[in-house]
Amino acid sequence: MAISEYYRDPGIRRQMVRFLGGETVEEATAAYITASAPGCIQYLPRPVEDLYACLDQGLDIGRSLWDKEALVVHLDIDYVNFTYPAEAYLDANRTFDILQPVIGAARELVEAEGVRPLHLLSGCGHHLVWSIRQGSAAFARLAEVGRVSPSVEGRYRQTHTPPGRAVAPELGRAHAGLGMVLEHLAHRVLARAAPACEVPVEVTAVRVGSGKRGSEAVSLDISEYADPLHLRTIRVPFSVYLKPEQRRDVLGEEVVSRLSPLFLIPLDRMGVTEGLETMRSPQRVREWAGAADARIPECSSASEALIEAYRASDLAGFHEWFYSESHEPPERWPRTYDATPLERLPPCGRKALQNPCDLLMRPGRIRHVVRLLLAEGWHPRHIAGLIRSKYERDYGWGDYWYRYDATSRADFYTRVFAGLFLAGDDELVDFNCRSTQEKGWCLPAECHGGVDARREALLQRRAAHV
Repeated sequence: MAISEYYRDPGIRRQMVRFLGGETVEEATAAYITASAPGCIQYLPRPVEDLYACLDQGLDIGRSLWDKEALVVHLDIDYVNFTYPAEAYLDANRTFDILQPVIGAARELVEAEGVRPLHLLSGCGHHLVWSIRQGSAAFARLAEVGRVSPSVEGRYRQTHTPPGRAVAPELGRAHAGLGMVLEHLAHRVLARAAPACEVPVEVTAVRVGSGKRGSEAVSLDISEYADPLHLRTIRVPFSVYLKPEQRRDVLGEEVVSRLSPLFLIPLDRMGVTEGLETMRSPQRVREWAGAADARIPECSSASEALIEAYRASDLAGFHEWFYSESHEPPERWPRTYDATPLERLPPCGRKALQNPCDLLMRPGRIRHVVRLLLAEGWHPRHIAGLIRSKYERDYGWGDYWYRYDATSRADFYTRVFAGLFLAGDDELVDFNCRSTQEKGWCLPAECHGGVDARREALLQRRAAHV
């Protein structure tokens, strides 16, 4: 069945429009949609009214997290394999068995507070989605705790087309506050699920050492909260899932040619095993569209408990300490961040700071730098400032940082990794020379136990901080 024919099914179209926030395209509350083709990953914003034209072309459809009436909450739990990127597609049953303790813990934690999320199944993992109504008490609390940098505030004041409007300041702060609450939820999921999971569980897609099938992990991916709200999107249920075709250069032509078509589906009352079978059959997906409900549940009141749990947590205290310092202003960088004595760091850390494009775009490398500089006694906000200074210098970034925000990205990743360690949820299992060698980062001819020597110093720093 051609994808364009699949998309002509009225049930498919109805469910996709529901996820956009209405019963008709005209009623939709999503700020915009995106549409990408098999051979190209381009998530450029398009008016919601373009939806049917995009479906006629058989495109992969997404929607903005930015919504006119609500704050959309999205927790993404994925399997990642840096050695064998096609593993999730070639052995889906094993992949989703690995994911089960993590998605189970996440659902238990949110449902215990009364949140009933829309549970979506993708080619690599699970998505939990719900909304918080703008103007609700939960929304106001998120806006109170959210931290938005002046550079992001400036971006929010601009008019973005589509939808031809700016991001309201309170909405921007609530998005930032939501990221902090989900960071705390990720800590709780990690603590509950990691002992039962056969591969490492990480916050964001961090490269780990080799296991049974290469460098594989479960990612609690909250990275969309590293960026301004208007830039991030989520795939629409019942859309064709073209990610494998868009990654032919990574997965390999022979592998992609053997894969069945994939569709993003809501699980609802369906089990994972049945869901994996259904999402590979256009006909079964069409039948499921007649029974499922792809509307994003509104869970404002229930979300208040998650917010209050964060506000009472040690992580919230760490966030206060993190933001108690400010980045050095750019005019001082030649005398401050640029003068950092990199020779004090082992080569594995020094290399990332000397070659930030693209090493400092990789979460695992960022974490490694954060750990090394914490061991040197740096305040984490200044670690973020140093990383930001690399993002804002000419290292071959092109126009990337004209679109994304260097300050929010540097703050987010540094905050997440420093918070995991100082809150006691990162035991530095892979912060040693052997693991660094397994990841391919070590330069043994230039180093003699540089990471091992810093592990004990870092643990002492945590004891002093507590």
